[in-house]
Amino acid sequence: MVGSQAYSVNQKRAEVGDRHDDSDRGEPTTKGATEVSATDPSATMRAIVQEGEGSADVLHLREIAKPALADDRVLVKVRAASVNALDWHSVHGSTLMRVAAKVMRSKSDPVRGVDMAGVVEAVGKNVTQFKPGDAVFGSAPACFAEYVTARPDRILLKPESISFEQAGSVGVAGQTALQGLRDIAQVKPGQRVLVHGAGGGVGTFAVQIAKALGAHVTAVTGPTKVDIVRSLGADEVIDYSKGDFTKRPERYDVVFDVGATRSLGALRRVLAPGGVLVLVGADKRGGNAIFVRILLGLVRSKLFRQRIVFFVSHNDQKDLIFLKDLLETGRLTPRIDRTYPLSDGAEAMRYVGSGQARAKVVLTV
Repeated sequence: MVGSQAYSVNQKRAEVGDRHDDSDRGEPTTKGATEVSATDPSATMRAIVQEGEGSADVLHLREIAKPALADDRVLVKVRAASVNALDWHSVHGSTLMRVAAKVMRSKSDPVRGVDMAGVVEAVGKNVTQFKPGDAVFGSAPACFAEYVTARPDRILLKPESISFEQAGSVGVAGQTALQGLRDIAQVKPGQRVLVHGAGGGVGTFAVQIAKALGAHVTAVTGPTKVDIVRSLGADEVIDYSKGDFTKRPERYDVVFDVGATRSLGALRRVLAPGGVLVLVGADKRGGNAIFVRILLGLVRSKLFRQRIVFFVSHNDQKDLIFLKDLLETGRLTPRIDRTYPLSDGAEAMRYVGSGQARAKVVLTV
């Protein structure tokens, strides 16, 4: 069991036949994720490959070429990889992801996943900070696979106090919560912070990080997630099914919106004068909804004495080090709802998209 909420889905044997971009991957042995003959098992690996878009049905377990190791990269044997909302939007072909890819000029990789934890298999000749056998965690593209190549400045040694599953869940969710609260909202000790959508992956990190920054934290979540959110140390937990939190008299210095289910006007009503609304969640309805929300946020920021900021996290090793310190001192404990074997990657993606997931969902390899 990983954390207080974890359980493992029955594993079944596979039938084998940010600003996180592909430039991190190193030189692949084949273009994209081309299927190859398994005549040389050491040159191949299993991976979840996206073939099309629109639903989790486009995800399939395939035998593909193992990534080649460049001189400045680390080859990691993956033990766990987190399933993020980022991956869900990529699989469903959201407009936001298409625009982001064009702006960042990122190459298309049909293997999803950007967070992982595992064991160093080999290092390039220019890498000195890691060695084979090291347990590591952090970010790497295309990590829904048995092996990935990672940049040395995107990974760290894994704290011994946490599991591979917990470590593999930290990257995107942890850095989104940290950067949004500390850097964008500039949370100070004693401030009142409301986390809307506190029961999901980013939300569970945000509650704990806001507490670590010294804030008084109010967490808003659904009825099935109240218990796990309460265990995170929130000062107050609101079940949104029992009343509209935006009509309460309390006002907050920071509203950290992960849920993306309430209007900007409603969220702004619970902000104190001079407060800041940080938008990190994306509407799963897709289409142009996210762009309309961003535009409205910009307009309202100009009209009112409250900042509204749409925010996307980025990889930063200093932030990963900060998170590692929180992990090692017990101020941050990743919560895992479900783990799935790699062969059930499509089912894991469906669960993340269902809205039922509490905290993080992780693939085990």
